[in-house]
Amino acid sequence: KDSTAFRLWAPTAQAVSVNLYESGTEGTDDLIESIPMTADINGTWVASKNGDLNGIYYTYTVTINGEEKEANDPYARTTGVNGKRAMIIDLESTNPEGWDSDSNPHAGEGINDAVIYEMHIRDVSSDSSSGIENVGKYLGLTETGTTTENGVPTGLDHIKDLGITHLHLLPFYDYGSVDETKLDTPQFNWGYDPVNYNVPEGSYSTDPYHGEVRVKEAKEMVKTLHDNDISVVMDVVYNHVYNAGEFCFNVIVPEYFSRVNDNGTYSNGSGCGNDTASERSMVKKYIVDSVKYWADEYHIDGFRFDLVGLLDTETMNEVIGEVHKDHPDVIFYGEGWSMQTSLTKEGYSMTTQTNSTEVPEMAFFSDTLRDLLKGNTFSTTEKGFVSGANGKEKTLQKCFMGLSPEWCTTPSQSINYASCHDNLSLMDRIIRSTPEASVEERIRMNNLTAAIYMTAEGVPFMQAGEEFLRSKVKADGGLDENSYASPDSVNSLKWSNLEDEQYQNVYQYYKGLIAFRKAHPVLRLDNAENVKAHVTPVEDLDDNVVAFAITGDVDGETADGMYVIFNANNEKKEVTLPEGNWNVCINDTLAGTDTIETISGTAEVAPVSALILVKGDGNGSTAVVSAGTLPAWMAYVFTILVAVVIGACSVWSQKKAGKAGRK
Repeated sequence: KDSTAFRLWAPTAQAVSVNLYESGTEGTDDLIESIPMTADINGTWVASKNGDLNGIYYTYTVTINGEEKEANDPYARTTGVNGKRAMIIDLESTNPEGWDSDSNPHAGEGINDAVIYEMHIRDVSSDSSSGIENVGKYLGLTETGTTTENGVPTGLDHIKDLGITHLHLLPFYDYGSVDETKLDTPQFNWGYDPVNYNVPEGSYSTDPYHGEVRVKEAKEMVKTLHDNDISVVMDVVYNHVYNAGEFCFNVIVPEYFSRVNDNGTYSNGSGCGNDTASERSMVKKYIVDSVKYWADEYHIDGFRFDLVGLLDTETMNEVIGEVHKDHPDVIFYGEGWSMQTSLTKEGYSMTTQTNSTEVPEMAFFSDTLRDLLKGNTFSTTEKGFVSGANGKEKTLQKCFMGLSPEWCTTPSQSINYASCHDNLSLMDRIIRSTPEASVEERIRMNNLTAAIYMTAEGVPFMQAGEEFLRSKVKADGGLDENSYASPDSVNSLKWSNLEDEQYQNVYQYYKGLIAFRKAHPVLRLDNAENVKAHVTPVEDLDDNVVAFAITGDVDGETADGMYVIFNANNEKKEVTLPEGNWNVCINDTLAGTDTIETISGTAEVAPVSALILVKGDGNGSTAVVSAGTLPAWMAYVFTILVAVVIGACSVWSQKKAGKAGRK
């Protein structure tokens, strides 16, 4: 409140000044003053101003080779509209009530305990059936009690009921592809276009013109999710920027932040026009500082790195190490694809799948499992294991054990998934590759896919809406493979579909799969040695049938053993079971922790389905009404009746205990 200090790294500048403005709107003639800065140590420039400047906006002007250029602060904490002017802000004033005691609801758990749900902030509320008031806003994820017209829960209530542990939000730092001055005009973008890395995106706030609003509302979103037992993962894109020539860091220190080819053009391994030079010391420092800032200031519980294969392993290990000093439970994962890029220094290795052992605390998306399940992503008519492809059994065995043959040596580094925001949704991919199949057959393929990646060793990851057969249909009736800038009509979550019994049944199946995974630690083993000791592939089965015998002697495991069978054939198959009685918890239509039936000797596995059995009393106590048992409205009534009975029993028990105490 007494003064504000400024420091900028601009080692090639001949002069620097800081410009103070009344507003955050570029082009507005409201300059308060321009303060010359003084050269200081290590290429930095400093200035200070007495008085309380909270809410004042600012930029820097640098003079390089006699030319003056104005730029935003690369370390800006918030900005005015469209991120052109930084704002001086008292961050403590933006904290929601209870922020000091806010924490990761899944602290103490490992990444293998996570069930990750990927979602775009706008998608959750943009369909008219969402019942959410703050459409497309951070605050949309703070609303509870929202339903469809016929009372089916939507938004936060739906996500919480599904049972996921981590909500992965597509980028919500300030990005450039949505004009915040035209929010009354339909616009959409996934947000992989960074402009200000340390500033929340303004289009998701209720007021992008006042910098404190976006900060406060982003924190309110995180706090509400934490209060509902949901950890928050932030999708970050440090591998490239929206426009390298205009990016503030490159304006202040020309061509330092981005890799440049020998011919003077920007390296473009990202396919987005430029690559970040993470191997340069001040770029590395910037990335480390930025990620740590989000963990410290916004209580972010995990980071998903876009195209992390373009960043060097030294930088990523330092990022993880610095964040884990204060936040040991934060998880890290990303796209470890190998891409060509022009490094500015020699001797650096990149954070790719093939270098996974060099970044042991970083997990990577398993495209091996993804393509095995549904077919090659880039050949959309190709079939996968669930849709009838042959010869996938051995690879599936290794993927299920979290030990993909190409690169993965530990299940803690395998993100197991079938769909994400990129490419076709799972159901659309199945539709594309099975033109002859019925809707019922496709749903079987969808549910078998989910059963595999939800029970596999490693970390399950799903796209929002997959649990009710999300489809991205364009205006012409085609399926959208790349909806990064498509309208809400394509990208929105169609909550009203959950009023249909068919969709509701799939949702209940997913919910049951998640509950089952969370109930069984033996499915969440965090190293290769434990997996090999407890999970054994079953050999000599029919083609397109894969099974595993799993022992139960793991800390916290209540089952004496488990038997997992996946049948991708269009006819039922029989599999001989080990000796004893086996409780079926998951079959072709039901999933959960309760026993469906008890069998022995031989298991009959329905066409294109999973059958998962446990031995002993290890099927848990959580009742899960699943697909095919009841219509949606009956399931809802049944749940209420169960709650009433449990409540009555609890009251009776308390009264009885009270009488016993008085005696």
